[in-house]
Amino acid sequence: MAVFRDDGRHRVAVLVRHGVLPMELGLVHQLFGTATAPDGSPLYEVVTCSTTPGPVRTDADFAVTVPHGPEALGEADTVIVPASHEEDEKLRPGALPEPLAEALARVRPSARVASVCTGAFVLAAAGLLDGCPATTHWMSCDLFARTFPDVTVDAAVLYTDAGRVLTSAGEAAGIDLVLHMIRGDHGAAVATAVARRTVVPPHREGGQAQYIPRPLPEPGVTSTSRARAWALENLHRPLTLRDLASREAMSVRTFTRRFREEVGTSPGRWLTRRRVDLARRLLEETDLTVDQIAERAGFGTGASLRRHLQDALGVAPTAYRATFRGQSGP
Repeated sequence: MAVFRDDGRHRVAVLVRHGVLPMELGLVHQLFGTATAPDGSPLYEVVTCSTTPGPVRTDADFAVTVPHGPEALGEADTVIVPASHEEDEKLRPGALPEPLAEALARVRPSARVASVCTGAFVLAAAGLLDGCPATTHWMSCDLFARTFPDVTVDAAVLYTDAGRVLTSAGEAAGIDLVLHMIRGDHGAAVATAVARRTVVPPHREGGQAQYIPRPLPEPGVTSTSRARAWALENLHRPLTLRDLASREAMSVRTFTRRFREEVGTSPGRWLTRRRVDLARRLLEETDLTVDQIAERAGFGTGASLRRHLQDALGVAPTAYRATFRGQSGP
């Protein structure tokens, strides 16, 4: 008997193991489960499975009853592997426990596979991350890199996307990753609606480097938040570092340092990302020409917009618009 309904929705299987973190299991169901088409119909079907159906321990004082076994993995379009702190950091290349290896062998070659937090150890041990960029919780990145030298570990980002295989950092970064997948599947408008309903930001600034413990700033030290808010209202203008620094009455050098500490990236890269985000929304939601969108997003020319969108998404503006107009409607 099939696990998923045959109703055209994208099928997501969440593979849980003993020691699963309840937050990671819940966020996948919450976010995918609230993604809807313009007519209100659900876009995803999410099921939970394990190597053996039945009770599965969490890292809290309760268990969850998992109704499905590994057969769900063979039907899924996307497979999510949350963390298990009982198991993950013990894993080694090519040395998955036999039931887990057999379960993952059911995943179709065309299926997307993603991990949350130290679930990346499972994907790496299965050989799915060899030669790919990947991340995990910042506290585990050094061990991850030593254990899996064939994986390109990036400890600074909230998530990575290598096409078929994706990884995210600590628990909450799973939210960023799922929103990223929804955005890629159905466009920014759908992902933003899911984020708004869940009361989380549609796109979190910076990477996990900003969450690594560091000395607290002295009382009264000014942040860069006003400059960022002002920049978002003025993306159409040719903004400079001096413009941004002057909003906080800082020198360019101080502003750049403070910005990187708070956001986890440089002001220039942050501005480019926000402009790409705006261009994506305009491509999805308006009939403006590429040149008009380039002007409104601050890229100046259509050629500049094409280059930046190609760098960020690997696709031309017209192809991006055609894809998401076809999936999400005008």
